[in-house]
Amino acid sequence: MLDPLTLDQMRVLIAIAEAGSFSAAARRLRRVQSAVSQAVQALETTLRLPLFDRSSKVPRLTEAGQAVLLEARRVVEGAEALRARADAIRGGLEPELTIFAHQFLPTGPGMRSLRALNEAFPGLPVTLLSEASQDAERHLRGGTADLAIYPYNGPYNGGDVGDLEAEVLTEIEMIPVVAPAHALAAHPGTLTRRDLGGHVQLVLVDGGEAGSRARGIVGDRLWRFANIHAQRGFIMEGFGWGYLPKHFVSELLASGKLQRLRLRQEGSFRLELHVVHVRSRPPGPAAQWAIARLREILSAEAAAPAWAT
Repeated sequence: MLDPLTLDQMRVLIAIAEAGSFSAAARRLRRVQSAVSQAVQALETTLRLPLFDRSSKVPRLTEAGQAVLLEARRVVEGAEALRARADAIRGGLEPELTIFAHQFLPTGPGMRSLRALNEAFPGLPVTLLSEASQDAERHLRGGTADLAIYPYNGPYNGGDVGDLEAEVLTEIEMIPVVAPAHALAAHPGTLTRRDLGGHVQLVLVDGGEAGSRARGIVGDRLWRFANIHAQRGFIMEGFGWGYLPKHFVSELLASGKLQRLRLRQEGSFRLELHVVHVRSRPPGPAAQWAIARLREILSAEAAAPAWAT
């Protein structure tokens, strides 16, 4: 049995409420007044509720009518959003978008680009993943991520792997830091590898065994962390020293809660963050838009970054 409740009846109800009368609504909808009255009567019959008080010359919404009007607006708006979303998908827009974002991606620019994405594509469901780099490729190849942002170390466009395409998004400056109370903070000069040798270095392991051979490892006493927030917390508590993204510790350096170390060799280095996707599944319109917006934000802040973490 077909449900006699229709979107047209709801649109008529909304038109009456906005126009102020049945006759004004009929003119707005370009219908005869009898058709508007019949639509309202059908709606009242279906809902088994009196929506208008007809005791006066001009029918007024009853209390029940006011409540139904609110729900009718929600239903009609939802139906219009559904139609717009179907049109967008038919035009090539992704049904949904899943982005893998490495923990090195500055949070502030990332959030601003996603906020802009939500404004540009308000009906698009978005999933944000953040795990180790090795998980990025698992998500990409498994089809559970449309694109990934992480330090890509594989071959480019047609290398041995061949199924992934990558391009540089931005560079992250990694700097050595330590807590002010740590012994290294009081060292009078530039630190050598020998000076660092007796102290624990806190290392971010990102991607299994490969992470243990990452740039910036100079000591023999290593504590390994999978989460950058935990690594930073232990450094702040004086457990040892380590390399962290400059944008991730800029406020702590300015406030004196962390201190930058002066190293004779590799005092800082840069890691490239790449945008990566599976060659056979190129990014759709929303993904392309989001990356372009993120590039704009990162470029605008590159000269004097003030990235929130």
